[in-house]
Amino acid sequence: MEQKGAGPGARSSHAITLVGHTAYSFGGEFTPRVPVDSTMYAFDLTTQTWSALVDATGDVPPPRVGVTMAAVGGTVYMFCGRGLEHKELNELYAFDTATRTWTLLSSGADGDGPPHRSYHSVAADAERGRVYVFGGCGDAGRLNDLWAYDVAEGRWEELPSPGEACRPRGGPGLAVAGGKVWVVYGFSGEELDDVHCYDPATRSWAVVETTGDWPSPRSVFCAAGIGRHVVLFGGEVDPSDLGHLGASKFSAEAFALDTETRAWTRLVNDDKAEAEAGAEAEQHHPGPRGWCAFAAGEKDGRQGMLVYGGNSPTNDRLDDIYFFAPVLEVEAAS
Repeated sequence: MEQKGAGPGARSSHAITLVGHTAYSFGGEFTPRVPVDSTMYAFDLTTQTWSALVDATGDVPPPRVGVTMAAVGGTVYMFCGRGLEHKELNELYAFDTATRTWTLLSSGADGDGPPHRSYHSVAADAERGRVYVFGGCGDAGRLNDLWAYDVAEGRWEELPSPGEACRPRGGPGLAVAGGKVWVVYGFSGEELDDVHCYDPATRSWAVVETTGDWPSPRSVFCAAGIGRHVVLFGGEVDPSDLGHLGASKFSAEAFALDTETRAWTRLVNDDKAEAEAGAEAEQHHPGPRGWCAFAAGEKDGRQGMLVYGGNSPTNDRLDDIYFFAPVLEVEAAS
């Protein structure tokens, strides 16, 4: 997508979410482990124009990386991350997109809400009015807990544990699809390729056995619930020995998991992306990357996933933005 106006610029480990036809982005890094700023940016999908919301008021959050956001109605919820001192955070903020006002909802000072973390995942369930938080890197190591914030009641609830079958992990995929919460892959000292689901109706977990053309193990990828599918793009498939300071091996693949049939379908593969790259694919495909900002949403009447920025195989931070609208029913049936 074309970008006009004053945008966030190149960064990774940031967050983005959609409210109607406007995307909101916050946080991230250009230099590894150094948060860039504390400005909320808005991107109009119709005019493809960025605006820096420097007039935002209220409890403006300090800069952070490894942060996540999700939207319910006209409110953006931002949770946790890692601050300027490289310490894990655990505040929950709300950003009212109508008034451009920040509100600190919980700070963990009284034990309310999930413990400190970064590089976790969130997903919104608009029908239930909930924001789910799963996993990430905490003060004492990786986590595998699931929490829900009830928007109407304004309170946190720790949900049942998935148990030892779901290893603690950072950079997992988390999505709401088919009325359930899906945990997909992640990093637990090694890249994982397992799938788990939580059913809010029965408050129970299940290990999901999948079939089809499934993704290789990976973490810090884009994942979104679109209808009954969980759509996955990119991610780290081979971490760097230098951690955040080095360039990892990233994927340019896209897959969809049909949560009814439990079958994976490959939507785009690395070979196709590389072939297109020789034919100006930069206009049509993001290429390999991880640590991106991403969100499910709608553009021109089509459901899909917005992908913004991230880290590249050359360890350069990216500043491009794409909208991916897969034809899921056709692909899943073929």
